[in-house]
Amino acid sequence: MNVQARQPRRIRRFATPLIYGIAALVTAICVLPYLGVILSAVTGSFATLAHLLDTVLLRYSLTTLWLLMIVMTLSAAIGTGAAWLVTMTSFRGRKWFEIALALPLAFPAYVLAYGYTHVLDHPGIVQTTLRDLTGWGPRDYWFPEIRSLGGAGAMLSLVLYPYVYLLARAAFTAQGGTAFLAARVLGKSPLQAFRSVSLPMARPAIASGVMLVAMETIADFGTVSYFGVQTFAVGIYSSWFAMADRAAAAQLALGLLAFALLLAFLERYSRGQAAYTDGRKRQQMQRITLSGGQQVLAIVFCAIPVVLGVIVPVLTLSTMATGSEQNLLSPRYLGFIRNSITLAGIAAVLTVLAALILGTLHRVGPTRITVTALYMGRIGYAVPGGVIAVGLLVPFALFDNTLDAWMRAQFDISTGLLFTGSIWLLVMAYMIRFLAAAIGAYEGGIAAVGPNMDAAARTLGQDMPGMVRRVHMPLLRTSLLTAGLIVFVDVMKELPATLIMRPFNYDTLAVQAHRLASDERLSGAAVPSLVIAAIGLIPVILLCRRIGRESQ
Repeated sequence: MNVQARQPRRIRRFATPLIYGIAALVTAICVLPYLGVILSAVTGSFATLAHLLDTVLLRYSLTTLWLLMIVMTLSAAIGTGAAWLVTMTSFRGRKWFEIALALPLAFPAYVLAYGYTHVLDHPGIVQTTLRDLTGWGPRDYWFPEIRSLGGAGAMLSLVLYPYVYLLARAAFTAQGGTAFLAARVLGKSPLQAFRSVSLPMARPAIASGVMLVAMETIADFGTVSYFGVQTFAVGIYSSWFAMADRAAAAQLALGLLAFALLLAFLERYSRGQAAYTDGRKRQQMQRITLSGGQQVLAIVFCAIPVVLGVIVPVLTLSTMATGSEQNLLSPRYLGFIRNSITLAGIAAVLTVLAALILGTLHRVGPTRITVTALYMGRIGYAVPGGVIAVGLLVPFALFDNTLDAWMRAQFDISTGLLFTGSIWLLVMAYMIRFLAAAIGAYEGGIAAVGPNMDAAARTLGQDMPGMVRRVHMPLLRTSLLTAGLIVFVDVMKELPATLIMRPFNYDTLAVQAHRLASDERLSGAAVPSLVIAAIGLIPVILLCRRIGRESQ
């Protein structure tokens, strides 16, 4: 007890006040958008919200829930089924599918939406060919509408199922073969053993993956706005720009924030229950050899998401891009690329640095303060970019306007907007949104660094910055690089926060793709979309290399 009581004082001597100050600043930044949303929602006028309640609020709620059900169900079915097949069975092409099934993670859902609209919409290739072959008119046949709730659910499912697949695959691999073989000895068929043994043991990991899918679904704006699906994310953007009612946007954002935090709690709870598998293989799993017909079904099941989520979009977008007038090497497009890389690079460096500081403080001296700081850093991933944008713009706009009015009254000087509409406020939103990914990568790497190494560094007279620089950084280089790449790619794909908060005339590739698609210039939208997807492949390829090494 006395040691625990003395620990905070000892840690304070070991750490520097500057580091604690930076950690406190990062925590305050993470908390600020939530406070901004709450204060703006409860202090603003409720007139627009009352109008929305009478007209579209119920539609927003039901549409968001239906979209969640579609995406969560499809992602769970595809991800779990594919993970079990590549982990527990043996069929032709299994090793290739084991890697390829993770590739759709590199594509934003709105990129797939642009490609499939070009193919499946009424003037698209498929329906045009169908009318040419049959001689039918537009009203002579029925064809599924791609711009619909179901279409948005399909696009999101094709790019989000890898969350479930990767976590389920890891859980199935960790189970080993003992329990499964015991079920087989007791007379269970392979499918029955999967349902009664393998699936329940992997349920916590699958639930975590499904919750991550749910968080990404409610945060999506590009796909649902392009397809005309009215979700809460679209309602926030419409209230902010179309209605110019910041209070209504904040009130809608507060509702979405509450739901996002509930999902974050459920995801955390599901991971907290993941005690069924401990990662120790008591017996090597003997893969089930599938028969000829079963192999065909397994290949088809694994091939469908890869073909629809990677091959078809790449071929479609490439074909569209070749017929586009957009020149990727023009000064205008080079400016879009420069803006995107600048934002993503600054955000990645600052986010990884923030994760390193918060994680190191918690490792050196875990207290309630460090636990709270890490928790606040993690929940940002569950909050949609539009909510964070509203939560930051409201208080900073108030500060800018108040300061400008005071300077005008006192010194007849206009300070303008110091923070609102600046690149730094946008970077702040990115850091809040993706800090959880950096913290997760840091914790995965630091787990391999034993506490004795920290003790040895202290014995040799190193303070906390010296220990991090000389001991942690060399060992965490790969993990921190991975964290930086993940944040970099996520920033490149982020759309709602960028649309709301970007400086005037400061467009990125994601904004340009959204603008061209909104004008129905899909061939032009294919050019920036392909660049975004190509950059997104970088961390996914690194992940696939790791999967390949693990499966050897």
